[in-house]
Amino acid sequence: MKVKPRTSTILEDTLTVILAGGQGERLYPLTKHRAKPAVPFGGIYRIIDFALSNCLNSYLKRICILTQYKSDSLDRHVRLGWNIFHYDRGEFIFTMPPQFRTSEKWYQGTADAVYQNIYTIERENPEYVLILCGDHIYKMDYSELLEFHVASGADVTVSTTEFPRESASQLGVLEIDGSQRVVGFEEKPQYPKPMPLNPAMVLASMGVYVFRTEVLIRALQDDAEQDTSHDFGRNIIPKLIGNQKVFAFNFKDRNRKEAKYWRDVGTLDAYFDANMDLIAVDPQFNLYDKEWPIRTYVRSHPPAKTVFALEHEGRVGVAINSIISQGSIVSGGRVKNSILSPEVRVNSYSNVEECILMNGVDIGRHAKLRRVIVDKNVHIPPGVEIGYNAEEDRRRFTVTESGVVVIPRNACFWD
Repeated sequence: MKVKPRTSTILEDTLTVILAGGQGERLYPLTKHRAKPAVPFGGIYRIIDFALSNCLNSYLKRICILTQYKSDSLDRHVRLGWNIFHYDRGEFIFTMPPQFRTSEKWYQGTADAVYQNIYTIERENPEYVLILCGDHIYKMDYSELLEFHVASGADVTVSTTEFPRESASQLGVLEIDGSQRVVGFEEKPQYPKPMPLNPAMVLASMGVYVFRTEVLIRALQDDAEQDTSHDFGRNIIPKLIGNQKVFAFNFKDRNRKEAKYWRDVGTLDAYFDANMDLIAVDPQFNLYDKEWPIRTYVRSHPPAKTVFALEHEGRVGVAINSIISQGSIVSGGRVKNSILSPEVRVNSYSNVEECILMNGVDIGRHAKLRRVIVDKNVHIPPGVEIGYNAEEDRRRFTVTESGVVVIPRNACFWD
């Protein structure tokens, strides 16, 4: 059992703001009908569950989720699965669409999203504001970040992790001095600056920030008056570096593996790879740690099961190195290195390998799928092969750079 930290006063004086309004264009077609943080992950979860579980496990219970595009499923998920706080004790979790109080425009950037909700921050009057992205997969005790922020006397603290330089052009990259004070920050640089002692790595921003509230409000108000992209990484943080005490906090991973785990699942390939990280014999990301549980909303389903074992007919219901969620039936088909969400059915003589099958997917007899993401409620007809002919797959579906085929929600097949 995790012991509540001694810094309870700091936690009670912190308002958590989760940015969950991005369109998720690079995850299309998975974001055709839903916001990026609402995309299913790991069988039963949504992407936002990981940031929310970190908050719950860190004893942070004043949470605002800023939503915007296609937020219906995200709102419903939070309402059904996360309505566990007691408002009369000062606890809450709210989803907040654009309020149009300070502007008649939709959110123009991450900083503008917070600025448009500045009245909520002022009403709650926290000492500190913790800002998170709702589309990253990791485990982090935010109380340790807040302790560091207070102890260092920082105005702003940016949580950082070491990241391969060759893949860092889509991240914010920091430079720090010997006291961990930030002296440079570039958002999505073409040529990321390496760490001095490790040229193959950079110090990357995790999109996790702590602000003293008065510093945040002043910075947002100043930025709103300027012609900028109104983004924390591009505008707010770089401008504050020379004028305020901005420090970097070295991410302490609660995943308890040899290598730190933090994934931005903003692209289809990154999303696919992060899901595949879950199914190894010793998975890179551990969903089974009772000391750091990942919460979600799950409907009541019957248990998963396998059916048939007629080896001489080639009709064997078997799943190897896979996650099989509640209500799923592997009925005479073979599943390997895959993730099956609730109520998936894999019928006889079919073969599913390195696939992500979302809720309600039905795989017809003799069908073969390899490296395929299938969104909700799709029926794959008998005998269809997907993932074996790249040219044919590209004609019908989205295919990623690495060759993963993505079939959209409610897709129909015709002979």
